[in-house]
Amino acid sequence: MSNIVLDAKVPVGPLEEKWSNARFDLKLVNPANKRKYEVVIIGSGLAGASAAATLGELGYNVTMITYHDSPRRAHSIAAQGGINAAKNYHNDGDSIFRLFYDTIKGGDYRSREANVYRLAEVSNEIIDQTAAQGVPYGREYGGLLDNRSFGGAQVSRTFYSRGATGQQLLLGAYQAMARQIELGKVKLYNRMEMLDVVVHEGKAVGVVARDLVTGEIRSFSGHAVVLATGGYANAYYLSTMAMMCNGTAVWRAHKHGALFANPSFTQIHPTAIPASEEFQSKLTLMSESLRNDGRIWVPKDKNESRSPDQIPEADRDYFLERRYPAFGNLVPRDVASRAAKIMFDDGFGVGPLKNGVYLDFADAISRLGQKVIEERYGNLFEMYERITDENPYKVPMRIYPAPHYTMGGLWVDYNLMTTIPGLYAIGEANFSDHGGNRLGASALMQGLADGYFVLPNTIGDYLSDQLGTDPVPTDHAAFKAGEKAVKDQIDELIAIDGTRSPDYFHRELGKVMIAEVGMARNEEGLKKAISEIRRLRQEFHKDVKVTGTNESFNQTLEKAGRVADFLELAELMAIDA
Repeated sequence: MSNIVLDAKVPVGPLEEKWSNARFDLKLVNPANKRKYEVVIIGSGLAGASAAATLGELGYNVTMITYHDSPRRAHSIAAQGGINAAKNYHNDGDSIFRLFYDTIKGGDYRSREANVYRLAEVSNEIIDQTAAQGVPYGREYGGLLDNRSFGGAQVSRTFYSRGATGQQLLLGAYQAMARQIELGKVKLYNRMEMLDVVVHEGKAVGVVARDLVTGEIRSFSGHAVVLATGGYANAYYLSTMAMMCNGTAVWRAHKHGALFANPSFTQIHPTAIPASEEFQSKLTLMSESLRNDGRIWVPKDKNESRSPDQIPEADRDYFLERRYPAFGNLVPRDVASRAAKIMFDDGFGVGPLKNGVYLDFADAISRLGQKVIEERYGNLFEMYERITDENPYKVPMRIYPAPHYTMGGLWVDYNLMTTIPGLYAIGEANFSDHGGNRLGASALMQGLADGYFVLPNTIGDYLSDQLGTDPVPTDHAAFKAGEKAVKDQIDELIAIDGTRSPDYFHRELGKVMIAEVGMARNEEGLKKAISEIRRLRQEFHKDVKVTGTNESFNQTLEKAGRVADFLELAELMAIDA
């Protein structure tokens, strides 16, 4: 593997001409020939659903596999604050180049510039398409689409649908995909989890999946395979991601030779609701859009005991405004999270466990009125009060930095193909666009850019060479070997019959990861993490308890397989760090 020479296939020419040059130079598939191809897509979030809808519309035959009971349950639906685009509706100096520059700078200059410039170019097309689909973006009095500010930018470029932007965008992509399902161009398989990539003669030719209801192991064949399976932040156990989110698809592809890039680049989001006790299994995100009007602070006195609404201004430290006056509370996420951690470590944390900082809306309510704040963030405030039993209109929210997104992922070239020919990774499953840190409101942008506009243009370059060939049949030896490997792993997990649940090992892994591979990392801690992860993995394979059988609905078995993969992926993350 160390002798592989990576070719990113970045087009020649100036940045602003690369995407146009690529679309001209890439091989095309004749419209009449597209119906001869089969494409397998794993994952029904924004990237996967938009890719399935667009490829189906173009004429390709698509197989969509999702482990959800409906594609609408994909985790993209949880995105709250908005989606970036360089429309410059506010006439405040935005441009495609500025969006490109902010994304590169926000990612600590570690992104592939050609991919990011293309992302900025395509951003405006995303808004046009989704608005035409009927996504109910917020609007100004004059009828134009409204924009919010988000961290890491000094312009307003974030389009939003109150606090449910991801939900509305996913419904638009789902409706577009459902149209293709009705037309017979997309075949949808719900409650089906991909457990292996099938590689034949060096090319990805399909996948092996398990029916989560019946336990049946079956194969799906295609001329190309697209992974749109999101990120792996649940390696930390406590994260803002849905509990089903996992790294199994990308990890199993990696074990077949798809290279990983920057696996340690994980984002800690500054505005989650703090954990309340050790056995909590998930953290709840509060949208970054709240930082538009909320001010972040801690008491100056470590032993402060007064209610936050009773603490006078003179006794408060608005530490982000003090340290970063140009951006204030809208600094990039990594900066805000590290600053909050410094406050915790120095003993200034707030709340019962001293693991939060305050996000205060008193100034905004005084300046704009409570009605305006309700219109902007009412659903978020209601969610916060339901979880904490605290009224954020009266007292400040408590927020906590939490694992949220993974900038690392499978290495892909400019065409979004991995190092396995025929295997593509789109959206959060790849590494290409965000470098060391993702700016807020850019995840939705990347997912839809890849699915609606990039992959449909680039996949033909590979498929054109497959014209006249049929997909490898699922009774081929390559598929049978894949099915056997999956069945053997399942049998091995059930046969261990130990004493501890998969959740126990996942929780213990999370403690190691957040302590040593979280916001603050050093050589000693990372070496300790690698040792602890290896020890945990050995213990897992000796003592995990999987109840039930494979031939039934078995969530413990599902979790065991995912934790087994996290225990391997986490070691790679620590080694990379």
